[in-house]
Amino acid sequence: MDSEESRKAGLELAGLIDLATPFAIRTAVTLKLPELIADGTGDVAALAEASGADRDALERLLRHLVHIGLFSDEDGSYGLTALSRRLLAEDGKWLKDWLLLDGPGARMDLAFSGMLHSVRTGASAYGAVHGTPFWDDYQRDDDLRRFFGDVMVAYAWQTGPVLAAEFDWEPVRSVIDIGGGQGALLSEIVKANPHLDGEVLDLPAVEPEAEEFLREAGVAERATFVPGSFFDELPTGRDVYLVSRVLTDWNDEDAARILRRCAEAAGHGRVVIVEVLAGDSHAQQNTSFDLQSLVLLGGRERSVADFEVLADKAGLTVLDTRTWPGGLVVVECGKR
Repeated sequence: MDSEESRKAGLELAGLIDLATPFAIRTAVTLKLPELIADGTGDVAALAEASGADRDALERLLRHLVHIGLFSDEDGSYGLTALSRRLLAEDGKWLKDWLLLDGPGARMDLAFSGMLHSVRTGASAYGAVHGTPFWDDYQRDDDLRRFFGDVMVAYAWQTGPVLAAEFDWEPVRSVIDIGGGQGALLSEIVKANPHLDGEVLDLPAVEPEAEEFLREAGVAERATFVPGSFFDELPTGRDVYLVSRVLTDWNDEDAARILRRCAEAAGHGRVVIVEVLAGDSHAQQNTSFDLQSLVLLGGRERSVADFEVLADKAGLTVLDTRTWPGGLVVVECGKR
């Protein structure tokens, strides 16, 4: 490698390992700089006073944020750019909340500092970093539970409208969404299919948020919350047992256990696996997301073939597999 190639490689590597930028963005969001600038506070002294920051330190922070394009600087007056406006968009609230340094999203992301543990063991690093496994924290920390639930609601746009419209719900009368959180996906399905009765099953701690969500979605009369765990016996006799974006959070052994519980309860019904798979427009950062699944939860991204293997281990037969633009995949299974 000649000196010029070496220099370019060094610069590229320096950019890849830079930690200042992500923490600078999180600091800006935590200080509410986008909101302050949007309201017309563009002078550094005024921004420092409004955000409770040291003026000199804030100016140094803003210099870097202008350099990376988060803000603009016109003769000492800071303004928004397309990037910072994205943080203020109505559908960007979940992302902004994730970036708060004093919020659950930062706590979740700090699990990446334990990546060596995950790569050596194949297990989640969250407990190694924070002293408590993620799902234990989830059940006892209201802020973390609500935050995680809100993120799952934000992700439901990838699956809900298409699944509600394109899956053949005509012969179905009852559907239960296993591990469905607040019920965002179920709400989309029952709203689009008035003949359906639906249930969403999740841990008892989720019940207050789920009941509020279903009520505000206007589906509480046909969609109810069922407290429970997908590792325990499930309610029997439903036509469809929906498992949407759940298996990614678990290793192969636990994912097979979840599907086995569904198979036991389904009888002659169907178990329907719903995922947004790797490499498509909704998963462009898939390699990073796969590592996040590993480090945070001990889970993994999977292919259709992987889901077929899991289904077989759970005593299920794959009846049909359908894909839609955007990476949405539905694997329909019946009991073997």
